[in-house]
Amino acid sequence: MRPDLTLLRDLVEGSPGFGRGPASAVPEALIREAEARVGPLPPSYRWWLAAYGHGRAGDADIATVGPAGSADDLYEAVTAGWRLSGDRLCFAVEPDCGDGYHFALDPAGEAGDGEYPVVRRDGTDGCEDPVAESFAGFLAVQAARSRGLRDGPNPSVARLWRSTPGVLLDNGVHVYGPHLIEERNETFEVARYAPHWVLVGDDSGGDGFFMRRHGRDRASVHRLGLGAIREHVEVEGEPVTDDLLGWLRAGGALEDRGPAKG
Repeated sequence: MRPDLTLLRDLVEGSPGFGRGPASAVPEALIREAEARVGPLPPSYRWWLAAYGHGRAGDADIATVGPAGSADDLYEAVTAGWRLSGDRLCFAVEPDCGDGYHFALDPAGEAGDGEYPVVRRDGTDGCEDPVAESFAGFLAVQAARSRGLRDGPNPSVARLWRSTPGVLLDNGVHVYGPHLIEERNETFEVARYAPHWVLVGDDSGGDGFFMRRHGRDRASVHRLGLGAIREHVEVEGEPVTDDLLGWLRAGGALEDRGPAKG
């Protein structure tokens, strides 16, 4: 999924563990200067640089951009010589010889949108494992883990968060990011009324989108009025899709069934 930069700002501003420095926002000219040295930077990382300049996500310090030859260029800048190695560009690193996070420059982004997958390189043995499909997804994953949400409430939502911290479509369909999902579930007391389910989004009109927390079917999405939450959501509500990402990519169409239940 293409990262939603509006929701990305909400994620950053709503994540207390994220340090950021608005006064150090990077001018476009310096971002272009950096790209001339290390190649095109992903759009969501460019957005971060233009909005905050530098900061931290979880335990990882995110590289900034400074004028060529500046003190930043020695270590903190993404243009520092040690950061680019073959098809890997290190944009964040944990302190004390911790793990590094790299853009994998070899594969194209899944939607051809200029985003690069993110891999984590172990600070001890150098082994790599995939983390996210974009820089925005990296921030969402870091936010989820810092909140104790692990990768997400189920595989479908976890996959979405690896690309973008939620989705808000023109028709009002809203799938929550890690900065919203806990609060929304607490507000509507989902654990009390539908303990085997998680509220993953809403239609901006009184209906919620629910998915199972456990069991074989953790892919199906059901629509149910937020004022009529029941234990058996699959009976009380109506099916929406069994392919969350595919449905969102196609525009998140919903049948108009009048006023919300409840």
